[in-house]
Amino acid sequence: MQKKQVFNPFLPLNEYIPDGEPHVFNDRVYHYGSHDKEAGYTFCMRDYVVYSAPVDDLSDWRYEGVSYKASQDPVYPKLKYMYAPDVVRGNDGKYYLYYCMGGDYGYGGYTGHISVAVSDSPAGPFDYLGFVRNPDGSEMKKYICFDPAVINDNGVIRLYYGTWYGYEEEDDFLTNDKYINEEIEMFGRTKEEILSYEDSINGANIVVLEDDMLTVKEEAKHIIPYKVKGTSFEEHPFFEGASMRKVKDKYYFVYSSWLNHELCYATSDYPDRDFTFGGTIVSNGDVGFKGRESKDRLNMTGTTHGSIVEINGQWYVFYHRLTHKSDYSRQACAEEIFIEADGSIKQVEITSQGLNDGPLKGSGNYPAVICCNLTNGHMPHGSNSVYKIHFPNVTNKGDERFIAEIEDNTLIGYKYFEFDNLTAIKAKLRVENEENKVVFDIPLRVDVRSFEDGSLKEDDLSKDDNEDYLIDSDAYFDIFIDIDDKPVGRMNIDLTKAPVWTEFRANISVKDGVYPLYLVYHGKSTIQLIEIGFE
Repeated sequence: MQKKQVFNPFLPLNEYIPDGEPHVFNDRVYHYGSHDKEAGYTFCMRDYVVYSAPVDDLSDWRYEGVSYKASQDPVYPKLKYMYAPDVVRGNDGKYYLYYCMGGDYGYGGYTGHISVAVSDSPAGPFDYLGFVRNPDGSEMKKYICFDPAVINDNGVIRLYYGTWYGYEEEDDFLTNDKYINEEIEMFGRTKEEILSYEDSINGANIVVLEDDMLTVKEEAKHIIPYKVKGTSFEEHPFFEGASMRKVKDKYYFVYSSWLNHELCYATSDYPDRDFTFGGTIVSNGDVGFKGRESKDRLNMTGTTHGSIVEINGQWYVFYHRLTHKSDYSRQACAEEIFIEADGSIKQVEITSQGLNDGPLKGSGNYPAVICCNLTNGHMPHGSNSVYKIHFPNVTNKGDERFIAEIEDNTLIGYKYFEFDNLTAIKAKLRVENEENKVVFDIPLRVDVRSFEDGSLKEDDLSKDDNEDYLIDSDAYFDIFIDIDDKPVGRMNIDLTKAPVWTEFRANISVKDGVYPLYLVYHGKSTIQLIEIGFE
């Protein structure tokens, strides 16, 4: 039977499962992650679910159901949400789920312990087991328990976790109460406890567990420098999202950097020390790819978290993208990666084809929201944020998922399609108006990192959100297969004919081959795009 095509995001378009930890168990790959709500107002508002696919057909993702509920944790409802989990097979053949609880916008997420649940199946359902504990039965809370990841390293259970803020890099850390007070508020620890660490409460850590999967066997310690100035990690410090993989005899530490839009990696011959920064694997705005600067990001960027996995002989990186103009509705994506002979991984670009094992067919119709690039030339950075200012974004209204707020000079990009005797490109769209626009009635939040590269100013947040909603009869898409070359065609759009979803087409002819597709919009009206297609 011929395989279906698969594209990014690779799960159903109504699913929002970020922080992906992919694992292969019993000839299937299982995707574990947090669970965001569509158009949610904060992180991880839904219970865990699991999807899996056979290792020889990554287009055939199967919904395994709800695997674990937040209400199963004794901390609930004081803390209501479960953050980025990981799953490992124990030495007893059972499967163990590790996670932390948190509240709105992450509040409380740094203050607790690491919880554990267990199941006989990698798909769950899981039952609450307990929390990671010291040999005396007390909570293990050395350093900051956050974003746990775990591997079974030839029978040794290694748990990684932590977060990092750069306060201790400041020369006046010990004398400036501002820094220590922020840590007290975030971490829920006293000043005395924070300062009692000989190294630092910040950083990426490892703790070795007993076979009961709960009890500390070897005390927690840092695995990479917690002070990064002068180290290989200085430009890409660890922030969160610890994940560990073993490739042959080398350990790969995958993490989300302080820059927040990228997954980076470091390598070592040891599981707990001597890691050297390797590079960036993927950025959800293609920042860094071929030298791209953050101000030229190709999407709204924000939190990312994920890992790498080998499936049927091919390595992939799993990450997530942002939708709904926020960090709170994130969707799972994946790309092929290649581990070179010297162990290095070159940064890969984000694509629409993802797990498809090659370009998508340049025929038939596709959801417009599988675009891998969406930019007006000055897209914002999120990081625990939600915006109400105008910029193109993937969103929904009921069961319809589309690109909204497409204004003049918006670029919508897809990579890659294989065209064979292409004769026309189609686009189903409508003019945006008061009746169909998506209204964000959730609290405005903007993280300090949203302003760091200068692409967004605080004054931007107070700009008038009103629209005249002009109906432009002379709008058009310029069509490119090379954004640095001339357009290969133009699709004229008479928006007086598109108060509802309406298909427009452009006759076009290109040499057969594999190309990206870019649609660059020009017009006075704001539009929405729900589908593209080829003839």
